[in-house]
Amino acid sequence: MADEIVLLEFWPSPFSTRVKIALQEKGITNYDSRQEDFKSKSTLLLTMNPVHKKIPVLIHNGKPICESLAIIEYIDEEWKHNSPTLLPTDPYHRAQARFWADFNDKMFFHTLRKVWRQKDGANEEDKKEFVDLLRKLEVELGDKPYFGGDTFGYLDVVLIPDYSWFYAFEKCTQVNIEAECPTLVSWGKRCMERDSVKTCLPDQFRIHDYVLELKKRFGND
Repeated sequence: MADEIVLLEFWPSPFSTRVKIALQEKGITNYDSRQEDFKSKSTLLLTMNPVHKKIPVLIHNGKPICESLAIIEYIDEEWKHNSPTLLPTDPYHRAQARFWADFNDKMFFHTLRKVWRQKDGANEEDKKEFVDLLRKLEVELGDKPYFGGDTFGYLDVVLIPDYSWFYAFEKCTQVNIEAECPTLVSWGKRCMERDSVKTCLPDQFRIHDYVLELKKRFGND
């Protein structure tokens, strides 16, 4: 009997996008993707994630898995015989990948929100904070092709959805990310050559339009 897989998601969400990339990397393409409306959350979402009531939620044969990082690990373990293996096999490298994934999730959008929720434009301190965050990630990348080393892996899956938001940040701040973090941008372009990333990443211009809608909604346009 075939697995029944449902993904509750929202198209601009990098947390949803990373789950879709993980599924694609594992060759799992036959699943039901359902868009959620934050203003009117579905009964299914509220039932499957009663604690946080947010996306993404992966429902596998009727059982929900919540929180994107946990979902990616579940996908990697549940379909362990499907190449590639996403998480590093070495315990130290696995711990480091989890550390940077957690760091990104605590900092990336927290910093971005401060930038575009300002009515009169981003101040220099907030712009610097965001660029410094990207530079920390760039240092971790080093001279490796991917955060996973020679192969695209867990941390690449986690981080590459952020790449779609770079353009919006640049338009809101007039900061040139490629000039500030050329190695990180080169990594993003390299990842974009993968079918899983090309298929799943939302268009950067559409993300920018979405950010403008958010700014208008919060009275910051």
